[in-house]
Amino acid sequence: MTRIQLADGVYLTYLPARKFKTSLLSAQFVTPLQEETASAWALLPAVLRRGTVSAPDMGQLSARLDRLYGARIDYTVRKKGENQCVGFVASLIDDSFAPGGEHLLEPVTELLGELICDPVTERGRFVPAYFDSEKTNLLDAIRSLINDKRDYADSRLLQEMCAGEPYGISRLGSEATAEKLQLHKLYALYGQLIASARLELFYSGSAELERVEQAMRSAFATLPRENVGEIILAKPHPAREEVHRVEESMDVTQGKLGMGFSCGSDDIAALLMGNTLFGGSSNSRLFLNVREKLSLCYYASSVYHRQKGIITMSSGIEFDNFQKAYDEILTQLGEVQAGALEDWELEGARSTLLNAYAAMGDSQGKLENFFLGQAATGQVETPAVLAQQVREVTPARIFEAMKTVSLDTVYFLRGKEAAQ
Repeated sequence: MTRIQLADGVYLTYLPARKFKTSLLSAQFVTPLQEETASAWALLPAVLRRGTVSAPDMGQLSARLDRLYGARIDYTVRKKGENQCVGFVASLIDDSFAPGGEHLLEPVTELLGELICDPVTERGRFVPAYFDSEKTNLLDAIRSLINDKRDYADSRLLQEMCAGEPYGISRLGSEATAEKLQLHKLYALYGQLIASARLELFYSGSAELERVEQAMRSAFATLPRENVGEIILAKPHPAREEVHRVEESMDVTQGKLGMGFSCGSDDIAALLMGNTLFGGSSNSRLFLNVREKLSLCYYASSVYHRQKGIITMSSGIEFDNFQKAYDEILTQLGEVQAGALEDWELEGARSTLLNAYAAMGDSQGKLENFFLGQAATGQVETPAVLAQQVREVTPARIFEAMKTVSLDTVYFLRGKEAAQ
């Protein structure tokens, strides 16, 4: 992995790889996650993807990509720490596999640059029909979140736990702010974004660094750069003195219990292991005991959000099992904190994490997503470095770090009949 600066606030991460038949290109703007702009930033790449000056509609864009042997360019909206990352990811046949030795890197990179720097416009702003269509799609996506009750409950837990903090904001923003989006305002924000936001560029494939660098410099030569802002580093979530409890009722047949925990330790490797033991794998305490042995839930798992210093637990339960499941989940956390674990549990958790880091090298998409997360949150470790840290972490460190984990927020979604 090589990382170089191409311009003010523009960085290229070069990930050489010869084992893939495809190359990956990515261009991602990193901007602070804010309630008032989240929906606008989520909408922007969708509108930009509709056409450029030289290919002003989807038909012409598709024809151009077809001529490049079916290359694809998709827009992306992601949340990394307390930043929103919006842009495009392109997939193309690697030059080493292209028919007749044709070079595809340069023309696809050029098109990527056009989508960002040279979008199709009408009367000095985005095409109204494109704006209206993509705004409708965005609103549909936001509203559809409620259809997946597991995702909905997970997002509500984060909203409640991190209320007033950027981390609680959805990557798509809210329905209320999305409805208020206006064409002229979005075009003004677009100009602001491409001039002042950090731009992270990624390449994975067989081309030499010098060639990739030249293609990127050429594609983004007209990118305006002024008052470029620094990335926002997430502030650790402050632990509550009293547990925040939220209960909602909805027309559901299965209860959703979410629990958020604050972590008082900054020993990331130890907390990664501790969370994996608690609920981060199919060999975890939550899975083997709460789900399999005691049958108190349909699913139960936990995630460690290392950029924010929190752990969130997600489970699906019968309404009447709320207290039993709640108590047992905390019991299992207490077992991990006390170090009441078998050797096979520790080695199983370590193996789970090491396998996950090793598998990243088998997917260009996973590598791009990982290194974007690192760049957007001010981290520099590679998967290999993180894997080594996991190998070195001792049981004593794990238990010490997990003792700082305390219950912060409880969210329960129950059925309407059960609430009466």
